[in-house]
Order: sequence, then structure tokens, then C-alpha cells
Amino acid sequence: MSIATNLLQIKSTLPEHVTLVAVSKTKPVSDLMEAYEAGQRIFGENKIQEMAEKWEQMPKDIQWHMIGHVQTNKVKFMAPFVSLIHGVDSLKLLQEINKQALKNNRIIDCLLQIHIAEEETKFGLDEEELALLLSSNEFQELKNIRIVGLMGMATFTDDKEQVKKEFTHLKTIFDNISSKGALQYVSTLSMGMSGDYQLAIECGSTMVRIGSSIFGGRN
Repeated sequence: MSIATNLLQIKSTLPEHVTLVAVSKTKPVSDLMEAYEAGQRIFGENKIQEMAEKWEQMPKDIQWHMIGHVQTNKVKFMAPFVSLIHGVDSLKLLQEINKQALKNNRIIDCLLQIHIAEEETKFGLDEEELALLLSSNEFQELKNIRIVGLMGMATFTDDKEQVKKEFTHLKTIFDNISSKGALQYVSTLSMGMSGDYQLAIECGSTMVRIGSSIFGGRN
């Protein structure tokens, strides 16, 4: 199966309100271009350096999403062009993104990463940390970032019920924030990857991150 065929097949199964991020990390520009020619315009990378190199080589109507864990010292390399940063999990990181966005005369969209998995290794804020962050004066002062939603990763398990429970939990937190109206731009709930995106959509996801089902496995 070609990349284009895989891509169009997946797109045909997605509801209209769900955005597809093609996770292209470690894949060569030629693979990304095949997806681009088939109509894909949103690509997700997890290493800032690699994303910046691809950005330089590829058409400028592409939206680049940073989906990996972000180191503060690397933010400056993507600040000129990144469309959305998925995994924001601290005030310190938000402040750095704000600083670099200001230097580039931009407002950068971010998703706050919420810890929903049972594994301790996953990054993210818990509900209490989220509430504290959003109500802090330091957060209110950041004018060059825009929080447009939440993101989370479920436990890596075959137990569908557990995954469903975690996705549903994130949707509840998302609805809670949306209803409070504290953040006026909140519209994106990024959850679901190649293995569990259909379940994520059932649970309310509006953005899925799919890599191997489009580009094939990684070495």
C-alpha cells in the first residue's frame, strides 16, 4: 500500500470535525511529499531540529505540529514557524514559548498536556496542577501564546476499557474547562494515535495523531 492510499483510506473514516495530524517523525522528506501531494497539510514531528530541517525544504503552506516532549532550550528553533505545540506541561515552558513568540512577532498556539495514563513515565499536568496554572498571575501575563485545547496519551495497553476510561476522563476535564470559559479559544482535544484513534474519536477527540498507519512502521 502506498502512503497516499493509506492516507486517503484513513481520511475517509474520519468524521468532518476531526483533524488528522500525520506523524512524520524519522521519515524522509520524500515520504512527506507523497502525503503532501495526496492533500495532507498538517504534519507532526517530535524533534525540533528535524522539524526545522523539513520546514526549510518543504512547501510553506504546511502546518507543523510539535508533538514530542519539548526542551525549553530548543523552543527558539521552531518559534518562527510552528503552528501548534501539543505537549506543553509546565509554566516554565509556556513562558519560554511566549518569549520566543514575542521575538518572532507571533502568537503561538499550544495544547496543555494532561496526565491521564496509569504509567508514571508519561508527561503532563494533573487536574490540580492545571487549575493552579490557569489561575496563576504568571499565566495571565503571557500574551504571545494561545491555549487552544488539551492533549493526552492513554496507557499503552490492549485493555480497551482502561483506554476508554482515560480518554473519557480527559474529555470531562476538557468540557469542564470549556464550560468555565476561562480560555476563550479552547476547541481542540488531541487524543488518539494509530492504535486507538477510533476509540478516541468515540470519546470526543477532535484531533488524532497517526503515523505508522500512514507511513508504515519505523525502524
